[in-house]
Amino acid sequence: MAQGRGSAGCNAAVLALVLLCVLLHGELAESAVYTVGDRGGWSFNTGGWPRGKRFRAGDVLVFKYSPSAHNVVAVNAAGYKSCIAPRGAKVYKSGNDRVTLARGTNYFICSFPGHCQSGMKIAVTAA
Repeated sequence: MAQGRGSAGCNAAVLALVLLCVLLHGELAESAVYTVGDRGGWSFNTGGWPRGKRFRAGDVLVFKYSPSAHNVVAVNAAGYKSCIAPRGAKVYKSGNDRVTLARGTNYFICSFPGHCQSGMKIAVTAA
């Protein structure tokens, strides 16, 4: 009889593990991938691009651009407002960057001279 109880405990643990995996998989499967600027890619005047979209933490933004002409810098609210990347800010420069959104407002600018000031910046809020 002791073997039966041990076996039932093991089965319950396996079932719990399987349920956890299913829940985690479902959470990941719901993440969406968005190309910033749609067909136009990451360029000037993309500030309005997030309007009408519902972003969630874990969604992925893809920034497509010419790396010889632009970059993407993840900044804080002050960096977004001033168009100045704070020290230690993450700079992306591949031309095909994938950035996973954190909960809250995520700010991105192009730090090439004059680009952010000309509208090459976005603020994306993820629920």
